[in-house]
Amino acid sequence: MADTDMELWPQEDNIRLWHAIIQGPGETPFEGGTFELRIEVGTDYPIRPPVIRFVTHIFHPNIHFETGEICLDILKKEWSPAWSLQTACRAVVALLAAPDAESPLNCDAGNMLRGGDVRAYNAMARLYTVEYGSATRRG
Repeated sequence: MADTDMELWPQEDNIRLWHAIIQGPGETPFEGGTFELRIEVGTDYPIRPPVIRFVTHIFHPNIHFETGEICLDILKKEWSPAWSLQTACRAVVALLAAPDAESPLNCDAGNMLRGGDVRAYNAMARLYTVEYGSATRRG
């Protein structure tokens, strides 16, 4: 993959299971972090979207802390068969830079942002990035 901020590869023994390492976007609490994603591609891909989850723990309103589930419209009803796995991963990176507090999977993060406590949200997100955001390619 040509992206310097992303690696994407299939699992050796299962072409329907992919992994990605993404870099946290600059000027966000995720900057400098590396995060692993697990991507499951169904038999109906690309008609249906892949299932993408964070393996790396991350503090973000649209990402469930325990399961890594991502709330992102293009991974649900707005999916287009024209989009690739790389495009989907780029959308996840964009979500890190632009959280949507109105549809939280992590209520604590969502409440901080909805309540206007951006400083507390940024501090928590940064703490989790420093603590957990050091994924490396496992192939």
